[in-house]
Order: sequence, then structure tokens, then C-alpha cells
Amino acid sequence: TTSVTPGVPGRWTVKFPGQGIAGGVVHVTAVHDALTSPNGRFCQAESWGPDTSLPPNEIVKVACYRTTGVLDPAPGFSVQFARSSGGIGGGLYGYMYNNAACGIITNYTTLGFGTTCTHVGIGQYSIAFTGLGTPGPQDGGIQVTAVNAAAAARCKVASFQSSPNGQFFRILCYNHLGALADNAFTSTYQFKRSLYGPAFPPNRFGYIWNVPGAGPASTNYNSIFGSNGLSAGPPVWTIKYYQLAASLPGNSQATAYGTTPSFCGLHKPWSIAGTDILVLVNCFDNAGNPIDSGFFSSYSSQA
Repeated sequence: TTSVTPGVPGRWTVKFPGQGIAGGVVHVTAVHDALTSPNGRFCQAESWGPDTSLPPNEIVKVACYRTTGVLDPAPGFSVQFARSSGGIGGGLYGYMYNNAACGIITNYTTLGFGTTCTHVGIGQYSIAFTGLGTPGPQDGGIQVTAVNAAAAARCKVASFQSSPNGQFFRILCYNHLGALADNAFTSTYQFKRSLYGPAFPPNRFGYIWNVPGAGPASTNYNSIFGSNGLSAGPPVWTIKYYQLAASLPGNSQATAYGTTPSFCGLHKPWSIAGTDILVLVNCFDNAGNPIDSGFFSSYSSQA
């Protein structure tokens, strides 16, 4: 059983038993708490890696912040860790972990091609999953998470282009003041593949891109039903992942899309509605006011 241990208020240690291994990537999404953090909150990864147990556990450090840059002790967040164990057929998938200077710390793609990262300005990065080609103009989905153990930070997607040569993204990272700032980050690309890598199993997973408004059909995928529902926003968007509730538990992540310092998270934990999974996403400007914003949402089941 995964465990979560609070530390200094606003920081947590997550233990994934028996999953300890070097490399891989972590994604973290805040769950908004309207009572304790009425103006929004965001979460980030601080570090991850194996401990000394036999077998080793994967230890992930998570921190959450208010828009003022102060650590937020409200406990709500969703976290996942993934590290590839080799190639597997079906769909396209890749991840990388880049330091603040764009150096690649760890990376992987299902087809064995490389990834690239170019630092194009303060807090601005161009990344590519080369060789993971699709027809375009946009296909699949992506999740991005800031990595910083010293200060509040958040990263998002500013542009997205698919082509037969691969997948190309512009990533922007900000400090809590809303200023562009160099920062380490993880990114994971998925195309007809779950966010943590395998496909079939898990048999139930999906993703969707809100631009705002649903993106191209090729960015809205459901492994059972074909596509997902998107409605009711803003300020809270409802994603209905049809027929994905049969294989619990699951995990959901969200990443903001756009060129402003806005950020997005989960309005509340995902829930079951009959045979469907409901994921609620809300977004905020840098001051914490609810806004209409683009985002990527992803849900993956266990089996």
C-alpha cells in the first residue's frame, strides 16, 4: 500500500513500496481545497529515488504552495511515478526529466529514439520526442510537472505540434510571482497509451486536451469508448471518462496550457458516476482568481 507521510507543513513524503529504481519521472497535480486555499494552490515534485530497503521502495518528495509562495499544508494532491522497463507494442509514449538548463537527466521513448531540449529564454524550453511521429497537427496528450526543492515553481505547455517526425512542445516555467524562471521539469507524452506507460493492460485509460474547448479529435482518446466528454467549464470543467470505472484504483493528472502564468489542478478528487470516471479541473490566474484556461487531462486505471 502506498503511504503518504507529512513533514514540514506543505511537504509530504510518498512511499511506493517495492518500486524503488533509479530514473523515471514523477507527476504531481494539486487538488484544490476551497476552504483552506480559496485562491488556488499548486504542487510540485522535489525529488524521487529508491531507498535502501530490500526490495527498495520509491520515495517521492512533494511540496504544495499557495499563490503567495508560502507552503500550503492542505493535503490534497495526486502523484504518480513511472519508469520504463523496456519496449512494449501499441501506441506511442515517451518521458524526460530536464534540469533548469535543459540538460536531460533521464529519458525514454517506446521506439528507442532520442529526446531533445533547447533552452530558448528565461523559463522557456522547446522539447521534442523525436521519432514518435503522428499525422498532426496535434495528436495525443502531455503532462508536465515542475521539479524544485527550494522554491515555489510551476510549469505548463505553451504550444503543441505533432508531425511524422515527432512531437514538439514549448514549455514555460514560472515562479510564484508569475515571472518566467528557469526550472527543472518532467514531461510525459502519450498517444493511445496510459500516462504511466503500459497499454492493455491497463485496459482503461484516456486523455483530453482543452484548448479551451475540445481540441482535435486525435487529442481526445478513451481506450474503451473511443473519446471522452468535456463540459461545464469555466470555472470548473468536467471530463467524463466513459466506462473507465471498472478497473479501480486509478490516477488523474492535469497540466495547464497557454502563454500566461495561469495554472490548473483538480477541483476535487475524481469520482465514480455509474460506469464512468468524473474528473473536475479548475484553473487560476497568478493571483488565484478562477479563469477560463486550456489544459491537458489524463486518467489511467490500475488494470
